[in-house]
This record gives sequence, structure tokens and C-alpha cells, in this order.
Amino acid sequence: MRLRRRRRENQRLMPIKNQKDPARGVFTRRALLFMAVQTGTLGVLAHKLYQLQVKDGDRYARMAASNRVSKRYLAPPRGRIVDRYGIALANNKENWRALLLPEETTDVAGTIERFSTIIPLDDRDRTRIAREMRHQRRFVPVMLRDFLSWDEMARIELNAPSLPGVLIDVGTRRVYPEGELLAHIIGYVAPPNERDVAHSALLALPGMRVGRSGVEQSQDEKLRGTAGSVEMEVNSVGRVMSELNRVEGAPGTEIGLTIDRGLQQKVLARIGEQTASAVVMDCRNGEVLAMVSTPSFDPSLFDSGVSHAQWIEWTNNERTPLINKAVAGVYPPGSTFKPAVAMAGLESGLFSPTDRVFCPGHLDVGGTRFHCWSRWGHGSVDLHQALKFSCDVYFYEMARRVGMDRIAETAHKFGLGTELDIELPHTRTGLIPTPTWRQAHHHHWNGGDTIVSGIGQGFVQVTPLQLATYTSRLATGRAVQPHLVRALNSEVGPEATPDHWPTLDMPDKYLAALRGGMFAVVNEQHGTAPKARLSLPGITMAGKTGSAQVRRVSRALRESGHFNSANLPWEYRPHALFICFAPYDDPRYAVSVVIEHGNTGADAAAPLARDIMTDTLMRDPVNHVTPPPESVADATDTE
Repeated sequence: MRLRRRRRENQRLMPIKNQKDPARGVFTRRALLFMAVQTGTLGVLAHKLYQLQVKDGDRYARMAASNRVSKRYLAPPRGRIVDRYGIALANNKENWRALLLPEETTDVAGTIERFSTIIPLDDRDRTRIAREMRHQRRFVPVMLRDFLSWDEMARIELNAPSLPGVLIDVGTRRVYPEGELLAHIIGYVAPPNERDVAHSALLALPGMRVGRSGVEQSQDEKLRGTAGSVEMEVNSVGRVMSELNRVEGAPGTEIGLTIDRGLQQKVLARIGEQTASAVVMDCRNGEVLAMVSTPSFDPSLFDSGVSHAQWIEWTNNERTPLINKAVAGVYPPGSTFKPAVAMAGLESGLFSPTDRVFCPGHLDVGGTRFHCWSRWGHGSVDLHQALKFSCDVYFYEMARRVGMDRIAETAHKFGLGTELDIELPHTRTGLIPTPTWRQAHHHHWNGGDTIVSGIGQGFVQVTPLQLATYTSRLATGRAVQPHLVRALNSEVGPEATPDHWPTLDMPDKYLAALRGGMFAVVNEQHGTAPKARLSLPGITMAGKTGSAQVRRVSRALRESGHFNSANLPWEYRPHALFICFAPYDDPRYAVSVVIEHGNTGADAAAPLARDIMTDTLMRDPVNHVTPPPESVADATDTE
């Protein structure tokens, strides 16, 4: 019984055991699918890892390094400017500044605003920053503030986490140790404008400056140098952690000038408070040893920005401190022009040194009377006497016979009314008028124009530098060109050699006659410039006085016998001029002096030129390789 029941139970359970489990089948399929997904995912990841680490490993390594390393360019040190003995006249000094790297912050405007709450930015700063942000690439740093104090640097560093992209940098600023002494020669620098940056990408770097005047401007490209670079490790917010690598930029060329700083100081001291200009040249090679224009200005103010009040003060000053009168001031040369007129007359063949002209004190031409400076006249005079006495009638007559075209041609040979090749911007050429020039301006040229030009009046205008060049050429017979740059990186150029300059196309005997007349002006009895006589033993000087009217004096006033230009208001007095060279037997130095409204050349300019020449001869800078002793004896007045 039990056995049958067990058999029936087994028979009932057998079909169940032989059936497949459906849940088990589903689980097996899912496991296979999941495995396939895992295998595919791992394959994709393996491929991606291969691509990242093997195929594109170098590229991503560079990207990672760029996130960690910030590279920026460094403004190169501007080249120094030194005098003929290597004394620094324009140099660089370190200063601290705050820069913004736009590519290292996602909110440039917000960073600038936060910075302004720490270090105030005025409207001019904000305008400049906005302009630079518009025109510069994001990897080029923008200067937020220059000339930071120690306290300002500390505040910036303290708030560095809230100022992503802002860093403190060491820059340089231009300094001029001599201040006003050489401002017109050296010039000054200023931040570049949009036009400058468009011309040279180097100028977009913070701290770069552009020459705006003087040698700084004329030699600007040589002085700039080549940019350097620095690599710094930064954290996630752009804060500098360490400096990794630095490549210093190549500094600009050092410009060695012909100027003797010590002589420049002495010339300025001699001029004092007068509104004047003076040029001292080596008349054998054209080197400018001193060039003074008064009043002057402080060029250092331009590097950090000139205030509006200061600019108004300069521009409203009737004595024009910003203008280099030596190269940009134009004046009638007065009687200093007479040697050039004499050379024109001699070369024309219409005059000889011994020909005589009678001077009764005036010359009447076509109903117009032209006065000599001496009411009583000089009587019968030849060339030597005409130069010695500065007789106007002699040169009136010479100009009338020779004509203005020939006078202009000769004057140009002497460097008057021409563009001189000197390393300064904003120089003026002056004017030696001719009938053609006058007609081009729709005016008639008449005989009176020629006559007054014969004594350096009328339309004739020259610069003090041209007068010094004219004197140098007359003294040596060489066509020297004035120049200020003597050496580049201490290598002296060929211009320093007198033989570099060709001889003038003028007869030596005529040049000797002119020199003899100028010698008489200073050293012979009744010459017009006895106050210019040197007190140095064994050395004599030749020169020529000049007084240039700035307003016409009526015939009636002249003939009244009561006219005295010294009684006129300052601005109506004649300019006082003097040109000279020394030593007479072996010319080495030439000097020109122009004193604005100084009244007479004999009384004002001649003594000043004598003192300047005395200082120059005693220093003798062209024969020294190191600065001469500073102790120079004062010249005593000689009547």
C-alpha cells in the first residue's frame, strides 16, 4: 500500500522536475546582456584612455601645463642716454605696478571694480584701461595702476583671492637725473597711444614708453630693445605661486651724445634767468657740445602724466618753456648775416675786399631812405672796415648790386635757411627769401626787400643752431653738419673725424678775409664788440654782433635823435645776437647766442658769448676722454 502510494507520488512529481525554470532563463539572458554592456563600456573607456594617454597625450599635457603655467611678455629696459663721457642723462628706475591678465579671469569688469575699491582708479585710468581692453588680445597684460606705494602693494596682496588675474609686477620708469638742464635735448617719453600700438605690437606691453621729444623721439626705435618673457606657476584662481622661468629682454641701444654735461651746466648758469638760447659746437666736425634753451621744463613729469594745471601753465607762458629755441626758434639774424652777404658779393666778382663804399649814415633808393645804425655814418669803408664797424650802408649797397638769388645761394651753403641733419625732431628751417618765394605767395618782390635782407632783416629768419653751423663752416671751410649722437653702444661713429666732412666750395682767400673782419670786430680799436675780447693769455676770438628788430621804427623817430630801443617794453626790444669762433689761429669751437629782446648784441650777447667761450676753452672737452675738472675760473669783463 505504502509502496503504491509512493509510486503514484513519484509519477505525479516527475513532469514537474522535467520542466525548465522560466525565471532561470530570464536571469541568464539579463546576465549576458549586462556583461555585453560592461564589455562594450570597458572597450569604449579603454579606447578613450588610449586616445587620451597615448594618441593625444602630448596635447593634453600642454593644455594642463597651460592651466598651471602663465606666460607673459616683459617690456625690455629702454636704452640709456649718456653724455660724451658716459655720464647718464636718461636712465631707468624700478617701480611697482598692478597688472591684469584678462585671460585668467571670467569676470574682467567685476575684477576691475573690486580692484578700484582697494586702489582708487580715476576717470583717466578707467578710460585708458577700457581702451587697452578693446584693442589688445586677452593674453596681453593691462596695467591697472603704475607707481604703487608699499602700502598699496600690501592691500592688493591681502585681497588677492578676490582679484583673479591681478598681479604685482616690477616695471621701470624713465628718470632724468639732470632735470631741466637737458630737457630740450633729451626730450621725454610718454605712454603709447592707439596709433603707436597699431604700428608696433611691442608697445602694447605694460610699461612701454614712446619718445615724444628730443633724442628720445628721434632715436626711439633704437632705444626700445627686444621683449623678454616670464613663466609663472599659478593656482586655480590665477594667483602666482612661483616663477618657473624668465628670459630677460634685450635692452635698447645705449645712445652716447656729443654733449658735455659739465659745459651744459656752465652755459645755463651764464644765461641765468634770461630768455635765450646758446649753442656750442666743435667747428671741425659739427659735434654739439652744449645746447641750452631757457626757460626749460622737467621731463620726468611726462612719464607719469602731466597735470592739466601744469600743462596750462607751460602753454600760457610767453617765454615758451616747452620749445627748444635753439632748433625751433626762428629770428632775424641781423648783422650776423653780413659775412654771408659779403661772401656772395666776393664770389660774384662784383666786389673785392678792397672796394670801398661811402656811408653818410643812410642810403636813398627810389624815394626810400635806409638808415645805417650810426646816424653820422662811417665814411668810406672797405670790407674789413665794414665788418669791423658793422656798417649797414656797405651791405645795403652790396645786396643791391649782387641780388637776392645769389645771396640766398651762398647763405644755403653756410647752412642758413636749410634743413640741418641733426637728431632732433621739430626743427625749423628758417627762411632765406628770394623773389621766386615771394611771388609764389602772390606778392611782388621789390628792391627794398633785397636791401633790408642785406643786413639780415626783412623776411630773413634763422635758428641759433644754423648760426652755430654757419660760424663753424666759415671758421674751418668744411661743410660740417651739426649732430648730437656720437656713439651707439660705445662705438664712436665716423662723423667725429674732421676729415669726414668735405670742404666748402668757397675760395680760401675770401674766407680768410671774412675771418679777418670778424677778428677786427672783437680785437681792433672801434670794433663793435670789445666786450667779447677774451682774457685768456695767448688766445683770441673772432665774432660778429647782431641786433634784430621785432618792430619797424619810423624814419621820423630815427632822425629825431631821441630813439632808444632800451626804453621800449620788453617784448618790443630787438633780439641780441652774437656768433664767434676760437682760437682764431686754429679754430676749434664755435658759439652762437640769441637773447630774446636783449636789445643789442654788443652789450648783451657779446659778453655772454665771451663767457661761454672762456668756459669752453678752459674745459676743452674735445681733447678729454674723461670729464674735465669742474673748477673753471670766471672770465673777467673786458671793456
